Amino acid sequence: MLNDRVENNVLQKTFWQKIIVKKISAPAVIIFLVISCLFITFVIAREGYIIGAVIICALMALPIGYATVVYPQFGIITLIVVAFFINFASRFLPEPTPIGLVMDAMTYLLILGFFVRQKKEKDWSYFKNPITYFILIWIGYNFFEVINPESPSILEWVFTVRTVGVIMLMYFVFLFHIRTKENIRLILKVWIILAFLSALSGFQQEHIGLFPFEHDWLYRYPDRFKLLFIGGHLRKWGIFSDPVVYAYNMVAAALLCISLLLSNRSAKRKFILVFLIAFFFTVMLYSGTRASYVIIPAAMVMLTILNFNKKIFFIVLAGGFVLGVLVVMPTSNPTLARFQSAFKPSKDASFEERAKNQERIKPYILAHPIGGGLGSVGIWGERFAPNSYLAKFPPDSGYVRVAVEMGWIGLLIYCIFNFVILYKGINYFYLIKDPELKTYCLAMILIIFAFDVGNYPQQALVQYPSNILFYLAMALLNITMRLDLEQRQLKSV
Repeated sequence: MLNDRVENNVLQKTFWQKIIVKKISAPAVIIFLVISCLFITFVIAREGYIIGAVIICALMALPIGYATVVYPQFGIITLIVVAFFINFASRFLPEPTPIGLVMDAMTYLLILGFFVRQKKEKDWSYFKNPITYFILIWIGYNFFEVINPESPSILEWVFTVRTVGVIMLMYFVFLFHIRTKENIRLILKVWIILAFLSALSGFQQEHIGLFPFEHDWLYRYPDRFKLLFIGGHLRKWGIFSDPVVYAYNMVAAALLCISLLLSNRSAKRKFILVFLIAFFFTVMLYSGTRASYVIIPAAMVMLTILNFNKKIFFIVLAGGFVLGVLVVMPTSNPTLARFQSAFKPSKDASFEERAKNQERIKPYILAHPIGGGLGSVGIWGERFAPNSYLAKFPPDSGYVRVAVEMGWIGLLIYCIFNFVILYKGINYFYLIKDPELKTYCLAMILIIFAFDVGNYPQQALVQYPSNILFYLAMALLNITMRLDLEQRQLKSV
């Protein structure tokens, strides 16, 4: 051990002498660096801070790209961090800036790293499970949509498949590279920390006010302000693209903390988890996303069914009582009033409008078994086929969007796919013996179930980081089962 340490010190000293002292200190190198610094300073002074940010990103891109391919654990953590902050970073850039290409690059680098490592190991056993098979079926159906004769433009498919089909390949990356409990612990810690920072952003927007760049972004387009300012209250979005993504991610983080709270933890950690749960649920209310209010009791019912005992039953019962009081109590608070309206859909004008839209589009869905084409609804439909029948249709629901774009056949495949995920996850939960892995599996089931429920009133899985976290949760279901089996095999030897 001592010899290794001495050898490392010698190598470091040699590296420093050869590279830093002899190479970088050479006159030609110093002159080049000085000229480069002066040139970059001149460009930033002339073109503004945006070009400076571009230069910095370019300088960082090469080492980060290399580390993403060679060290996949680093790449996975980086992907999650970037997925959380990608929309926040876009606030500083002009609207047309294709910042989503950063996520595309991260995705492709991780896929490249997957194939590089798989070439050495040649082990496909990780992927032999029903969830993987249905993912392949669903990805295949997404690519089949490229030949949909109803699609008015292939560009709709090209731009949509990036965040719908290709992003699903991250499931295989997660499933292959996450191999230890330590990996899972680190990822979940990063998840909770990022969610907490996101929650702080929403708290700041609610109680302190918007930052100047957030104010500029809000008022850049009049329709954006009209969409977010409802009932005398500005819906908060934190660091995300919109209030829906913000609310759903707060719910997911809270459910993760609830699952961890049920495991054997120290009193200090339990106190921190209780605080985080309360904080996540509180800031979620600032989003004004009524669908998220309904997800919570639905997830608690699922928790009670999966992990039934007297303690959880009475906690959920008490929570249900408090929820009932909040729903019926009179109030003048706009946030609480919007919360109450989520449980009274018959009195909600927006709910009735969505029901009318779904009724109107139903004949089209029945008449088009494979739909109108991937991307025919929403921003890409408006951009590439603005005069088409579907371009102006507001799908709202993720399931309705699948039905419109991919037909009732696509909706059927999608529903079976989601059923298989939950079925196998619940099955794994009861089969896993290790308490820690069991807790992680439970958390992923609740998060997936919450996104599935939330995908009906809203489009829950089309924005970052929700889509990344959903496929991460899917992969962790299989990973926890695999690690548990490996532990049992080691004990039996």
